[in-house]
Amino acid sequence: MLKFWKKKTAPEATPAAETAAPDAQTGTATAVPLPLDDAPFVEEPSSPSTPAAIEMLEEKIAADAEDSAPAKRSWRERLSGSGFARGLASLFVRHPKLDDAFLDELETCLITADVGVATATEIVDGLRRRTGDREFADAGALLAALRGELVARLKPVERPLDVGGRQPFVVLVVGVNGVGKTTTIGKLAHRFRSESRSVLLAAGDTFRAAAVEQLQTWGTRNDVPVVAQGTGADSASVIFDALQTARSRHVDVLVADTAGRLHTQSGLMDELAKIRRVLGKLDADAPHEVLLVIDGTTGQNAISQVRQFKDAIGVSGLVVTKLDGTAKGGVVFALAREFGLPIRYVGLGEKAQDLRVFDAAAFVDGLLPETLAGA
Repeated sequence: MLKFWKKKTAPEATPAAETAAPDAQTGTATAVPLPLDDAPFVEEPSSPSTPAAIEMLEEKIAADAEDSAPAKRSWRERLSGSGFARGLASLFVRHPKLDDAFLDELETCLITADVGVATATEIVDGLRRRTGDREFADAGALLAALRGELVARLKPVERPLDVGGRQPFVVLVVGVNGVGKTTTIGKLAHRFRSESRSVLLAAGDTFRAAAVEQLQTWGTRNDVPVVAQGTGADSASVIFDALQTARSRHVDVLVADTAGRLHTQSGLMDELAKIRRVLGKLDADAPHEVLLVIDGTTGQNAISQVRQFKDAIGVSGLVVTKLDGTAKGGVVFALAREFGLPIRYVGLGEKAQDLRVFDAAAFVDGLLPETLAGA
């Protein structure tokens, strides 16, 4: 019986041995493209918890589907089905005539989509004034003006992330529970790899069950090494070790995961400040980018999240996820008005290529096309 099992497992271990460097202590192999002999890799648990296993299985299914999927869909195809886009389109269809009722409903639509009361009022008051001055001959002219106003409000935060100024360029990814930090990191790794950059991931989320395994799955898929320790290890220590490894191997980009935390948990928020202090011992400017991942479905609660994380660790850029299926996509405008922080990326789907560099004109075009029935 023992020989039988050996015959079954030996062929499965061979490919990993050919593509990975074995750990000096455990003899296990981690699928990595770089020989990180000194990195604190750990063996994956053989039986993760059921919810974590289900989560990783769902990611694998989505990733397998991605391989056979057609070319990525446009912003309009991704956003046209969102509640925000449908609400705006329906408004112009039902109100081809420019009147106070149309403008009042437009204001309600913007507020409902979490654009924010102040922003919605400013936009509609400006359109109301221009309507009174007879600037618009029909709803089509007002549609063009509204599109222009929305783009103008987002242009200042349309600032792509440039990781070419440092080596390694350290990106620290933070956010509350469930916003999709680890998935976003996997998509970032895919993007940087497609730009021919060497990437290293740091499994700094040592709190959530199977978080390390989830990140290692993304690392294997993107052919990117992952520096990790055991569950419960000190997060700052893991990321410090990863920076040392990245420096010694001349890696272009280090992307570090962190544990999800509520913005109201002061103790966990203090841990982020500790990570910055520890990294500063190796590089006074690290992390060079602190990306806060925001779930686009949370609406105005995102404002409070940004404020708290900004105070705790100094957020320098935003990633807004899950915009393709939410009625709350207007929060992008509220964030732009309140903080003026660069929106580096937006999530428009499950596939790796659906993490897009933020484009104000393309985003507005997805919500509100140039022509609509009734406009």
